[in-house]
Amino acid sequence: MKTETLIDVSHVVEHGMITYKGLPAPIICDFLSREASKEIYADGTSFQIGRIDMVANTGTYMDAPAHRFADGKDLSELDLSSVANLDGLVVAVGPETREITQNHFKGLALRGKAVLIRTDWSRHWATDQYFEDFPFVTEAAAEYLRDQGVALVGIDSHNIDDTRQNTRPAHTILLGADILIVEHMTGLKALPETGFKFFAVPVKVKGMGTFPVRAFGLVAD
Repeated sequence: MKTETLIDVSHVVEHGMITYKGLPAPIICDFLSREASKEIYADGTSFQIGRIDMVANTGTYMDAPAHRFADGKDLSELDLSSVANLDGLVVAVGPETREITQNHFKGLALRGKAVLIRTDWSRHWATDQYFEDFPFVTEAAAEYLRDQGVALVGIDSHNIDDTRQNTRPAHTILLGADILIVEHMTGLKALPETGFKFFAVPVKVKGMGTFPVRAFGLVAD
């Protein structure tokens, strides 16, 4: 009998964590604690209602077109078919690679795929190194991915763009073509190169272009 395995490729969102320097860390606390709820409910019955205050760019998150473009699709306008059950492809680049170019994708069947770029930079997560000298996708590579008709691009480093510049060509090119982006992934080495389905489903929020996702692959054994 065929079995299937779920492989998580997203970071845990925790109180005080820093995803992007300059953005505030999430504050995770009780809105209603279990102790306080005992004053409301019958003996032996208690509940916890949590509260989280965070910017959308926290943990492993998805960028929709509205993140970059005022008239782009927001999270509530994304079809489920664009964020779930996508044919996945992992593209591994060398550990010393800084610039991810179109040559890394030449000869691959890319059309309609969720292309997940494995750099293994997530090994630096929660360290100062994570924010420095990280791998990024070049403008020409983003254009190539767009022209090949990919459905989604994910990466396990700090940003899909080179943040040393104020321009964001990869975001502009991909989101301008309604190609979704997932940043700050992790654990991509656990996925096969091909033959899996990819899911990264954000909350259906009106008026927002970015939100954390539980990203995972579904692998048939």
